[in-house]
Amino acid sequence: MSSPAYQVTDPSTGEVVESFDPATDADIEAALAASAAAYASWKDVPIADRAVVVKRVAALFAERADELAAIAQTEMGKPAGEGVEEAEFCQAIFDYFADEGPTLAADQPIKPISGGRAVVQKLPIGPLLGIMPWNFPFYQIARFAAPNLMLGNTIVLKHAESVPRSALAVEQIMKDAGVPEGAYVNVFATHDQIETIIADQRIAGVSLTGSERAGAIVAALAGKNLKKCVLELGGSDPMVVLDTDDLDAVAGDAWDFRMYNTGQACNSNKRMIVMDDLFDDFVGRLTEKARSLESFSPLSSRKAAETLAEQVQDAVDKGATLHAGGTLSDGPDAHYAPAVLTGVTPDMRAYSEELFGPVAVVYKVGSDEEALALANDTTYGLGGSVFSADPARAERLAQRLEVGMANVNSTAGEGAEIPFGGVKRSGFGRELGPLGMDEFVNKRMFYIAD
Repeated sequence: MSSPAYQVTDPSTGEVVESFDPATDADIEAALAASAAAYASWKDVPIADRAVVVKRVAALFAERADELAAIAQTEMGKPAGEGVEEAEFCQAIFDYFADEGPTLAADQPIKPISGGRAVVQKLPIGPLLGIMPWNFPFYQIARFAAPNLMLGNTIVLKHAESVPRSALAVEQIMKDAGVPEGAYVNVFATHDQIETIIADQRIAGVSLTGSERAGAIVAALAGKNLKKCVLELGGSDPMVVLDTDDLDAVAGDAWDFRMYNTGQACNSNKRMIVMDDLFDDFVGRLTEKARSLESFSPLSSRKAAETLAEQVQDAVDKGATLHAGGTLSDGPDAHYAPAVLTGVTPDMRAYSEELFGPVAVVYKVGSDEEALALANDTTYGLGGSVFSADPARAERLAQRLEVGMANVNSTAGEGAEIPFGGVKRSGFGRELGPLGMDEFVNKRMFYIAD
């Protein structure tokens, strides 16, 4: 099985800036041995002492925010301001689990019925493999690493091939914060080596954030080897607009959320579903925003930009309307003009495929039931939102969304304390919040007879 090279390619120019050698089989064995050795001692460190180390990790993310933002901008085109925000979010995540972890991992007493004393303990399970994506190269690691380091698990981290500098920067933060040697190890693994790592008896579980295809492969490998896995995959989240007293504000929120990270967020509002009496004005406002852009960031890679252009062109060729944007640069850079698209129908790729880039797709509906049916007509089930001047109306519809995260009058509820994850082909398991410490854990029953 071939694997792409680990290299930094600046998407604003297409220039290959730096390349890294992939891990050797000896490197992989050394990483696994180090992780297992570190687990033997890290799991016995009192959780309050582990929290001190995790707190230092949080502080270093904040101190190095500008440096991290510059790395992300070079590697995958993230606007500098958003890169700083991402680093600061990492700080919040590590702080949250350092502060709340001891309570979240505390024993849970069981009300006695037949006598004796019983509790459910939350214990670590061992070294874990994390397979992370490029679109949020620091935040994705944080939400996996923070709770598991607090629990006493250790981590072998395989990052996306396009963000090796980000991977090394996080590994350095861990070292400088005092995470014990081997408790967090970065590996530039090949696809074949990933299979080897998952099969290794020292690895207790695997977490992947990535594509549906990658998730299916990893889930199959984990199942074959009887390993726990958590998957956060793609999304095509609906944003339903039923009515509003402030269309400018709702349209502005819709546009800003869709364009964040140049449209490359799993839980972005990729399908905007708008009532027919608001539809034309809503589309007009988005079109105006798209046309007013004088500059915009590139996508993560030329290939990503070309794929998005093909999806949009397929829709246009089959009758959809492109109101603005949708222009692909000549290359080798990865710029694609933010677009507004309507008239998408089930025979078009844009209807069923995730559009991972700056394209606002807007659908027209005539009733709440039609909006709900369209919102749920997808194989994905990550998140979704419903907007209305009548919160009760919005809540009734949001309660029926087939998603892992439903929001009312907000594009997304986000924070270190808010669980993240989906259903259907968006994966399974949860990260962040109280549920983030409830995945890779031995929920051991401990009973003492009278």
